[in-house]
Amino acid sequence: DTSQDCFLINRLAFDELMANYISLNILREKINENNSEINKVNNSILKNFIKSLPFKLTNDQLNAISEINKDLNKKKPMMRLLQGDVGCGKTLVALCAMLQVVESGQQAVLMVPTEVLAKQHYETFKKFLKDKNIKPVLILGKSKSRSENSNNEIDKIKFGKSNLIIGTHAVISNNLQYKNLKLAIIDEQHRFGVNQRIAIVDKGKNVNLLVMTATPIPRSLALTSYGDLEVTNLKEKPFGRKKIKTSTISTKKLNNLIEALKRKIDKGSKVYWICPSIEESEDNNIISIEERIKDIKNKLPKINITIAHGKQSTELRNRSINDFKTGISRILIATTVVEVGMDIPDADIIIIECANRYGLSQLHQLRGRVGRSDKKSDCILLFDTPISNIAKKRLKTLRNNDNGFEIAEQDLVLRGPGEFFGTKQSGRNGFKFVNFNYHVNLIDIAKKEAKILFNNKKKNSNKIKTLLNIYQDYKNFQNLGG
Repeated sequence: DTSQDCFLINRLAFDELMANYISLNILREKINENNSEINKVNNSILKNFIKSLPFKLTNDQLNAISEINKDLNKKKPMMRLLQGDVGCGKTLVALCAMLQVVESGQQAVLMVPTEVLAKQHYETFKKFLKDKNIKPVLILGKSKSRSENSNNEIDKIKFGKSNLIIGTHAVISNNLQYKNLKLAIIDEQHRFGVNQRIAIVDKGKNVNLLVMTATPIPRSLALTSYGDLEVTNLKEKPFGRKKIKTSTISTKKLNNLIEALKRKIDKGSKVYWICPSIEESEDNNIISIEERIKDIKNKLPKINITIAHGKQSTELRNRSINDFKTGISRILIATTVVEVGMDIPDADIIIIECANRYGLSQLHQLRGRVGRSDKKSDCILLFDTPISNIAKKRLKTLRNNDNGFEIAEQDLVLRGPGEFFGTKQSGRNGFKFVNFNYHVNLIDIAKKEAKILFNNKKKNSNKIKTLLNIYQDYKNFQNLGG
C-alpha cells in the first residue's frame, strides 16, 4: 500500500529529525556548561600575521575573522558555522582564529577527515608561520602506536608545549590529552557527526566550537544539521582568480578531447580525471578507473599517469597525489576522494566522467580543484546519451553558475523522487530517511518535540535513549547523566 509506505517513511524521517535535534541539544548543553572567554590578549600576533601576508584578505575574510574574534571574547561559548565557497580562503580564517587562542597561551585544534587534508593544512600552516615562534603539530592515526616520551607530539600537547594542533579523528582519541584546549575547529564538518563534535568539546573545559564547510548548505539543511548556530559566509574570491571555464561534452567526442589534452599537457597543464568507479562494472554507462587508464595510456603512452581511490592504502594514495603535485605525473585519474582538500595550484584542467550522475554541489566541489591560481582553468563535464531532463538542467546550471550558495539551493530543487534513498540524500548529511524535497514541513515540529523531550530528560530518558540508539549513538547522552 503506497499510502502506508509513505506514512512509514514520514514517521521514520520525523524520528530521525528528532534524534538529530536531541543530539544538537546535548552538544549545546555540553558547551553552555562552561565559561568560554579566552585570556585577554592584544591580538599583536594576529595583527602582525595579517600584515605579513603577501596578499590582501578579502572583505569576507576580514569580516569572518572579526566575528569569530568577538565570539572568542564573549563569556557565552562560540558555536559558529563558517561556510566558504570553493577557493574563498576559509582555512586562512581558521588559522587566524587559532592564532588568537595561541596568543592567549591556550590550545586550538583543527580536525579534518583525511590524512591528505591534515598534511596539507599542516604544510600550509608551517609555511605561513615560518617566521613566527609558533610550531604546528600534526596528529594522525599512526600517532596512537607511538611510545610515550617527553619529546613526542602527544606529550607536547598534554603538557601544553604545543598549542596549535592539526589532525584527523586521532585528535579525539582516548590517548590524546590537552592541557588547556580552548578552540576546536572541525573542517569539512559533513564528514563528522554530532558525536564527533561532542567528543572534541569533551577534550577540554570551556571549549569554543567552529565548524567549517566548503560545500554551502541550503537553508533547510542548515536548520536541520545545526539548529541555531551562528553562520558566517565566505563568498568573495581572492583577487586575481580567474573564472573557471565549464564545458559539457558527449563521450562520443572523447578521442578529440584526448588529442586536445595532449597539446595542453605539452604546454604544462596538469589534469584531474574523475571516474565514478574503481573497477569495471556490468553497467556500461559507468566508466571505471581501470577502463579509463587503459584507454589513456594507449592514446598518450609518453605521459606519466597516477591513480587515487579509496581502496588504496593511505600510503600509496598519498604517494600518487604527491607525484601529481610535484609534476612527476601529469594526469591524476581518481574517484571523488579528491573532492575536498586538494590544493594543487598549477592543476588547471579537471575532467569529470558521467557528470550527469553527480549532484550539483559535488560537481561544484570537484570543479573547485582547479582555478586555485591566476592560471586559466577548465572543467569538462563528460556525459553519455541519452541524458535525463533533470541531468541536463544540472549540467546547464553548473555551466552557467559559479556561486556555490546558489548552486546548493538549485541542487536541492533539482533532486528527483527517484533519488529518495540515493547517496545525495544520505551521504553528505548522514540522513537515511530525511528527504528535503518532502520533509521540510517536519523540521520545525521535530525541533519543538525534541526540545520538549530534552527539557524533561529524566522523565523521558528511555524514549531519548531509544531514539539515539537507533539513529545516533546514545552513549553521549548517558555521559551527561541522562
